[in-house]
Amino acid sequence: MGELNETQSRQTRAYVIHPDLGNSRTRRSPELALEEAVALAHALPAIEVTGAEVARLRKPDAGMLFSKGKRQEIGERLKAVADGEGAELVLIDGPVTPVQQRNLEKEWDVKILDRTGLILEIFADRAHTREGVLQVELAALAYQRTRLVRAWTHLERQRGGFGFVGGPGETQIEADRRAIDDQMVRLRRQLERVVKTRELHRKARAKVPYPIVSLVGYTNAGKSTLFNRLTGAEVMAKDQLFATLDPTMRQMVLPGGRRVILSDTVGFISDLPHELVAAFRATLEEVLAADLILHVRDISHPETEEQAGDVGEILESLGVEDDVALIEVWNKIDALSAETRAALRRTDARREDVQAVSALSGEGLEDLLRNVEASLAETLDEPRHEAELVLGHSDGRRRAWLHRQGIVTSEAHQDDGTHVRVSWTERQKAAYEAL
Repeated sequence: MGELNETQSRQTRAYVIHPDLGNSRTRRSPELALEEAVALAHALPAIEVTGAEVARLRKPDAGMLFSKGKRQEIGERLKAVADGEGAELVLIDGPVTPVQQRNLEKEWDVKILDRTGLILEIFADRAHTREGVLQVELAALAYQRTRLVRAWTHLERQRGGFGFVGGPGETQIEADRRAIDDQMVRLRRQLERVVKTRELHRKARAKVPYPIVSLVGYTNAGKSTLFNRLTGAEVMAKDQLFATLDPTMRQMVLPGGRRVILSDTVGFISDLPHELVAAFRATLEEVLAADLILHVRDISHPETEEQAGDVGEILESLGVEDDVALIEVWNKIDALSAETRAALRRTDARREDVQAVSALSGEGLEDLLRNVEASLAETLDEPRHEAELVLGHSDGRRRAWLHRQGIVTSEAHQDDGTHVRVSWTERQKAAYEAL
C-alpha cells in the first residue's frame, strides 16, 4: 500500500484497461465497466488518468493475461500516451494473478494494480475511524500475502540455518509470510477491542429501543446526500465512488413522532474484493441489525438494474434475512426528463416497496418518510403477549438478548434461576427460541 504516493509533487500517470472476456453471463456492458474503472481511478487524488481502453480477450493467457499481440499493442500505447511521457501505472479492472502481475510489469516496465489493489488503495486513503483503518490494514495484508511472489522471485534464497539439521533453512518468502501472519494476528486483536467498544455502543442504544433504518446501495447512489437531507448532518457527500467509508448514525424523528436511528453505510460495488467483504463485516453489522433497509438506487444510471443485483448479492452474502423489511429508494430523479420522472412517481404510487425521490432537490422525501413510518408500524407494532421465562443462572446470552430487544418488563433471581417476564411479539418469540 502507498506505492501511488511515492511522489507528493505530482500525480502518477495511469492507464486503465478493462479486460473483456466476452462472457455472456456477466451483466455489465464492457464500456460502462471501463467508465466505472476510470471513476475508481479518479477517486484517488494521487492518480492522473492518461488513457483507457477495453481489451477484448478470447482466452486469458495463464502467465501474461493478454496475448502477445495485445501486449505489444498496449505496450506501444503506454509509451505514446501523455504527450510522450508515458504511463507509470497500469490499472487492470479485474483479477490479476501474482505471476501475471510480475510478468506484465517486466514486459511493460510499469507498475500494475488490479481492481482489488485499487479499491484497497481507495479505502486506505478514505478510512478515518480507528476501526476503518484497522480493517483496511487487515484486508491489505491478506491481499499482500498472496502476492509475495511478486516481491520475491528468488525463492531459492535462504535465511537462517545451514541446512545441516532438518533440511534447508527458512526461505525468504516463508519468513515474510510468517511476518505478515503475525501482524494480521496483532491487527485482529486490536480490531476485536474496537468491535467490543462498538458492541457496547449498540447495547447502549438497545436500552433506548429506537428502530434502526439502514441506508444501503451501490457506491455513488446518493446515500450520504439523502442521509444529510433527512438528518441535517454534514456527512461528506461527493459525486465520487466511495466518498463514504466509515459508518455514521444519527437520530431522527419521523412525521408521526416515532424516533428512529438512521445509519449510513459504505457503498457496495460489483466484484467487491472478498478481503474487504470479510474485513468490513463488523462495519456492516448495522445492516444486519436493521429493522428496515432503504436500498438507495441511482435510477438515472444506465445499469441501475445490474447495480441493484450486485447489492442484493452482497446483502445475501452478509446474511441479511429475507423477512427484513426493505424499501427501494429510486434516487436522482432530478437527472431524468419530466416524462420519465412522472412515470416513476406513478410507479411508486402503485408499489409500497418503491419510492422515487431526489435527495438533491427534496422531491418525494415526504412520501418516503410516510412510507418508512408505515413500514415500521407494520413490522414493529405487532400484537404482543406476556410470558414468563426461567433462565439458568449461567444463561447470560439469552438474558442479554432479551434486554437488547427492550421487551423485559421485570425479572427476579430465585433458587431455580432467573424469572424474566417479557412482553413480546410472535416474531421475537421465534427469534428467541432459535438462539
